[in-house]
Formats: sequence, C-alpha cells, structure tokens
Amino acid sequence: MRGQIAGLAVAVFLSGPGFAGTAESLTAVTVPAVTVSPAERRAEQLDALFARLHRETNTDAAKATEQSIWVLWMASDSPTAEVLLQQATKAMNDGAFDPSLKILNRLIGAYPDFAEAWNKRATLYFAMGRYDDSLADIDKVLDLEPRHFGALSGRGMIFEKQKNFGAAIDAFREALGIDPNLAGAKAAVEELEKIERPI
Repeated sequence: MRGQIAGLAVAVFLSGPGFAGTAESLTAVTVPAVTVSPAERRAEQLDALFARLHRETNTDAAKATEQSIWVLWMASDSPTAEVLLQQATKAMNDGAFDPSLKILNRLIGAYPDFAEAWNKRATLYFAMGRYDDSLADIDKVLDLEPRHFGALSGRGMIFEKQKNFGAAIDAFREALGIDPNLAGAKAAVEELEKIERPI
C-alpha cells in the first residue's frame, strides 16, 4: 500500500502545476514496481474483514467473516510454522497437553512474531488451569494483534474463573467492540452484570 501511495504521489507531483517537462521527459521517469509481501497482503485483507465484521448484522455472514479472519490469523510466511501450529492444535484437541506445549514452545521460539502461536499456547495454558501463564501469552497476542477478539474473550473467561468479574466484563466488552456478533461474550456480559449489580 505504501508503494502504491508513493507511486501515485510521484505521478501527481509530475503532472501538477509547475512541472515544465515535456511528454518525452515524462516517459523517461521510472516508477518502481509495487511489491506487496504476503504479510502486507494479509494485513490489508484483515483490515477489510474487520471493517465488514463491525458493520455486519446478519449472523451467518458475520460467522463467515470471523472464519475468514481466523484463516488469515493461522497463516504464516513459513510453511513450517503452519505445520507446527496444526500439530500442536491436534495434540491439544486429543488431550496430549505436554506434547502440544513442547511444540508450541518450539514454534514460539522460532517464530516469536506469529500471534496465533501465542494465542494457541494461551488456550492450552487455560485448558491446563495455568491462568497466569495464559494471561501473559494473551498480552503478547494483543501486542501483535490488538484486534484479536478470541484472545480478548479468553482474557474475559480467565478473569471470570478468577472471580474478577469487573475485569471480565471489561474484557468481554472490548471483544464485542471489535466483533459485536460474539454471542458467547454477549451472554457472559449479561450474566456477569447480574453478579456485579444484582437486582
């Protein structure tokens, strides 16, 4: 995107008032080709999906948009990172927590900027009852991807487990500010508000 803007700026500057060049001199100007990395492309796609998600009112369409976001979150420039994430996820789903943790530790060590690796380990720590470790990983997820509604919902779930209900409500509301269609977060806020402010 920055390359496109730079190219456009060059074209506008050269064709604007005060440029006395001839047609021949214009054709001699070389504008660098725009090169967009896979990471930049994913970032642009995520921006568009989040904008759509925030204004989506149809439940099915919102779920489809959420799924598209998750697909992009799980993607990496490294096929190895993606394979390790899949292996860790399968091990966790099978209840093999220790092998899953070993894989995720290796994955995070090799690819520390892969937000979904941190999120997956946060999920694993939650399943293991290691709530403080999970919260620490959630903080890292949100450093890398502040719009991660899954991590924010996870934070709310941990605070709820710890009976820190006010903080749980705040976390769920923050998730809903990004994705207003999170039914679980909505229900949690309603229930927790009854505890915080009983009728």
